[in-house]
Amino acid sequence: MSRILVVDDDESIRYFLEILLKDAGHSVDTAGSEAQARERFSDHELVITDLKLGRESGLNVLRHVKATRAKTEVIVMTAYATTEAAIQATKLGAHDFVTKSAKWRDELLLRVAKALERQSLAQDVATLRAELEGRSHRDGLVGRSAAIQAVKALIEKVAPTRSTVLILGESGTGKELVARALHAHSGRTGPFVPINCGAIPEGLIESELFGHVKGAFTGAAASKAGLFQAARGGTLFLDEIAELPLQLQPKLLRALQERRVRPIGATEDEEVDTRVVAATNRDLVEEVAANRFREDLYYRLNVIQVRVPPLRERREDVVLLAEYFLRRFAAEQGRPDLALSREARRRLDDYNFAGNVRELQNLMERAAALADGPEVTVDALPSQLRPPTAPLQKEGQLPPGFSLEAHLSTLEQELIERALLQASGVKKNAAALLGLTFRQFRHRLKKLSEQGVDSADDADDPEAQSPAI
Repeated sequence: MSRILVVDDDESIRYFLEILLKDAGHSVDTAGSEAQARERFSDHELVITDLKLGRESGLNVLRHVKATRAKTEVIVMTAYATTEAAIQATKLGAHDFVTKSAKWRDELLLRVAKALERQSLAQDVATLRAELEGRSHRDGLVGRSAAIQAVKALIEKVAPTRSTVLILGESGTGKELVARALHAHSGRTGPFVPINCGAIPEGLIESELFGHVKGAFTGAAASKAGLFQAARGGTLFLDEIAELPLQLQPKLLRALQERRVRPIGATEDEEVDTRVVAATNRDLVEEVAANRFREDLYYRLNVIQVRVPPLRERREDVVLLAEYFLRRFAAEQGRPDLALSREARRRLDDYNFAGNVRELQNLMERAAALADGPEVTVDALPSQLRPPTAPLQKEGQLPPGFSLEAHLSTLEQELIERALLQASGVKKNAAALLGLTFRQFRHRLKKLSEQGVDSADDADDPEAQSPAI
């Protein structure tokens, strides 16, 4: 139910519109003058005002509404329409301009519906934009569960401090999002600089972190600042910190303790006001016990620990997250908002997301692309979320028309889709989940490519770049 304010100096028109709009399910307030309109206007979603209010003007009402609550839509109506008046009303922010006539009842209801739809869409877009821009960790970390609320509360408490933070959580839970939220609410004016410690070759990571001077090694044709220097005044996010080479860990420990770094080849340290946030999906206590991670570095990183819960521990957030991703992908694809069918919601609720939020995000991107209409049904979901086909009986006759090739092909496609979702679309990792080499996996994927199997780009797989493939 929407709140609408009707402004007209004609009492019969006010009464007519009040009844008409209430019958359409809206809450209606009325005013007979500019003064009454100003007095009675509050949080209305829509204002309908006559252009001429005796000796007063409805354009003044329009100006007041837009100055007071810009997101409220305004429809200007008149019995004496002119092009100049319509242009002026539009320039002042009116949503529509309606001419009173003998048959204007249905037209007005249609214009009202469109105005309210636009107003609702504007609110959704504003919310979505805030989420995408990450204006606050409360917007960026979508969820109402107690588990995610606890993470939000901890972020709010520790963000303004300079303390090093260690973020723990399974793959796909949103550890970088937590790091960005910490930075956004830290009050630090420098940039947020992320680095994946496992994605940089071991021989280059020291230079990437701490920089080097000209001539420090072969190929160092010029001096280069490291990421510690690039993040000065801001936050350096060390993702997959457990992948940091053991021989480089003492230098990182020194940088954290003294807030100073020494570029490769330099003779003096540089002071850096850089906050470090690290993350890993591994158990660092086990890594320390196995002598793969320094104990002193672990304690220096683990000043404040934030554990990001897996999706299975925040089941009440699954549908909320799914709808958030659907809105985002629908907006990116330039299509109207999508909604989940009741059956799709139920299947998402029942599904165990091994790949956590990242798997759900990939799944919703697929659903947004495959949805035939405004509603996402189970047909747009991967096979593992669709109603299962009748299983073959261990005993008895095969069903009529049974095809072994078709049955095996369907089963193979379902397992490949499941592996791809669990591996967040990275084919090399999906192959490992299925016990296949990348070459075997790629061959099977090629055979099933016409059956709608979704996959990531080969650029995600180093082996895919080999000329032998």
